[in-house]
Amino acid sequence: MNLTLLLFIAFVALRFYSLYISISNEKKLKALGAVEYGRNNSAILTIAHIFYYALGLYEGMNADLDYSDKLSISGLIVYAFGICMLYYVINAIRHVWTVKLYVADIQYHAINKSLLFRFVRHPNYILNILPELVGYALFFHAWTTLCVGLPLYLIPLIIRIVQEERVMKKHFVDYSR
Repeated sequence: MNLTLLLFIAFVALRFYSLYISISNEKKLKALGAVEYGRNNSAILTIAHIFYYALGLYEGMNADLDYSDKLSISGLIVYAFGICMLYYVINAIRHVWTVKLYVADIQYHAINKSLLFRFVRHPNYILNILPELVGYALFFHAWTTLCVGLPLYLIPLIIRIVQEERVMKKHFVDYSR
């Protein structure tokens, strides 16, 4: 197994570890009485993410790849950037970060006003999810996944962003720019 593939597997493992963090935070938020919004869309996003990963993997496994070509390495770099941004966001918003849309009591759930969050409205989606999906498809040379799967994935992702905007503006006076 070559180094590029090993690194990719390590970054995918980090992505899965983030799900553990999300589930742990979700349990704490629920215990504090946090309310989930957009439950159906969260389920659709989860299914879309699973299908995207499965389709990309399928395409990659059916291609004769050694994962050391320029496209796979570029995909790894883009994917790694997305995962690094994921962990930056997790660290920045800590206990309220989940893959779902929860709002807790204002004493527990504050708005992050750091430089990144001021300049990029939704860094988790823009700087994590999009590079993650693009990098994943490039790594596997998964053109169908990229050209068909990504536009389809964007539908529930845009819905999530709209939902999040609405919910945050409703619950946090200092959310609007």
